[in-house]
Amino acid sequence: MSHGRGMKPLVPILAALAVLAACSPSRLAYPRVKSALVEAGLSDSNASCMAGRMTDRLTLGQLRKLQALKGVKRTIADYATAVHRVEDRETIEVTLTAAALCTTGLAR
Repeated sequence: MSHGRGMKPLVPILAALAVLAACSPSRLAYPRVKSALVEAGLSDSNASCMAGRMTDRLTLGQLRKLQALKGVKRTIADYATAVHRVEDRETIEVTLTAAALCTTGLAR
């Protein structure tokens, strides 16, 4: 029996797993994250940029912590101040880095 023949059923399974990995749950949160950033006062282009970076790098739990932030955030500085309340170093770093890169135009 050839080993190559036994691998054929595995190919579709591996392909399906690769597709599922690309559509991670946090990436599926992109529209909600973008909407929340726009509602927080960010421009549509900055919100799009930041949401993409944040959903690629943060877990659903971390995104939920950000979603729970309450209060008026009229500027990116207000948003940055609020993000520090989540007390999660990675969430803070990813969010503030995304804000810096997106608002300066270094990331799109």
